[in-house]
Amino acid sequence: MSPRPLSASSVLPPALRDALDIFAVHLSAERGLSAATVRAYVADMEAMLTHAVRLGVTRPGELTHPTLRSWLAKMHTQGYAPASLGRKASAARMFTAHMTRIRLMTIDQGVRLGRPKRQHKLPRVLRHAEAASLMESPATDEPLDVRDRAILETLYGTGVRVSELCLLDLNDIDDERNVIRVLGKGSKERTVPFGSPARRALDRWRTDGRPQLATASSGAAVFLGQRGARIDPRTVRRLVHRRLAAVPNLPDLGPHGLRHSAATHLLEGGADLRSVQEFLGHATLATTQIYTHVSAERLKTSYDQAHPRA
Repeated sequence: MSPRPLSASSVLPPALRDALDIFAVHLSAERGLSAATVRAYVADMEAMLTHAVRLGVTRPGELTHPTLRSWLAKMHTQGYAPASLGRKASAARMFTAHMTRIRLMTIDQGVRLGRPKRQHKLPRVLRHAEAASLMESPATDEPLDVRDRAILETLYGTGVRVSELCLLDLNDIDDERNVIRVLGKGSKERTVPFGSPARRALDRWRTDGRPQLATASSGAAVFLGQRGARIDPRTVRRLVHRRLAAVPNLPDLGPHGLRHSAATHLLEGGADLRSVQEFLGHATLATTQIYTHVSAERLKTSYDQAHPRA
């Protein structure tokens, strides 16, 4: 059995610690979830089991629906947002479903857990002119500046997630077809096109910038950190925030804001929703549909500002 992504609390009885181990392996090996998602779900279940222990639970089979609900209620009183509560409830349902499947529970006590209503906030996005200002902002010939420009162009030009960008290898870039191959959520691979600006930025980075930072630890990674190793998501987030802050009047969005912007601009340019779904790597069309609301809201704002009868 592989080690837990997050060590269980010492207050957990052996049967519950073992159950947490089993759940972690199930999420990683069987469901193929990312390491970050596994850590989050295991942390949620460690907290739930710790709460259950205080109520006298020592084995998975002793978990009850009221126990699970009391844990979620406690999280609610502590001020957790609906989205966070929804994730915790989802983790609990996965945990009890797996425990029932492997016969550590006789009845799935999590199946009746409700799903907290989420407040769907429209994502903030850049306008076309704002995106152009960011991409055209002044930069030097220093390797890190060349890298940052290539990262911004790739994030906005392809709509990839920051984790997908960090995992890119050199052979994932198809220069003949102007596409990149990315490994998304659930280890699902997809091919995403990119345009001429991203192509030029990537060419310059690979030709002029990357060789100056590359070391023996670089491997085949496309984007490198200052010391030559594969760049990590935190570094990418910091540089995106920094680059946005350097351009006057731009909102502070982060990498995911560039992804939102790319999707919104595709729809505004006439792309159909199904194509945008494939472009983003969404598992369901429902996830992509939020961008239709973003476009409609932007249209309404423009109407209110410009139409004499608004």
